[in-house]
Amino acid sequence: MSASDVPGRRDGTGSPEGMWATWRRWRKGRPFWGGLAAVAAGAEICVLPLAPLKIMLEQGIAGIPSVLMGIIMIVMGLTAWFAPQYRSLAGILTVLIATAALVMSNLGGFLFGTLFGIVGGAMIFAWQPVTAERPPAPDGSQDAPTA
Repeated sequence: MSASDVPGRRDGTGSPEGMWATWRRWRKGRPFWGGLAAVAAGAEICVLPLAPLKIMLEQGIAGIPSVLMGIIMIVMGLTAWFAPQYRSLAGILTVLIATAALVMSNLGGFLFGTLFGIVGGAMIFAWQPVTAERPPAPDGSQDAPTA
């Protein structure tokens, strides 16, 4: 029995090759790597205030903005994945929050969170959807005007 014999799976998406193809198509249709970097940066910035005091540079009121900035960066990374039409807003906010985290959140997650956030936000902002190529004209002529 092959994947095409399974009811409801005539396109072969039940096979591992079909699932990988579906995953690749989903990943390429959005700013995946920028969103991943933003989620990782947000997690880094968000987790550090919850660490033991021996690891922390400074504890106190700085813990609340750190957690909030980390959560917002995670949300912006997920927005880039699941609503790529908002990539410009998500990219700009990610870069701004990552830069603010440098000052407000233990050097932005010991610089790793800030660097990943800036790079991820830039990748989100710079991503463009792939446009389909136009099919050639039926008569074989070029699109350029002839003189």
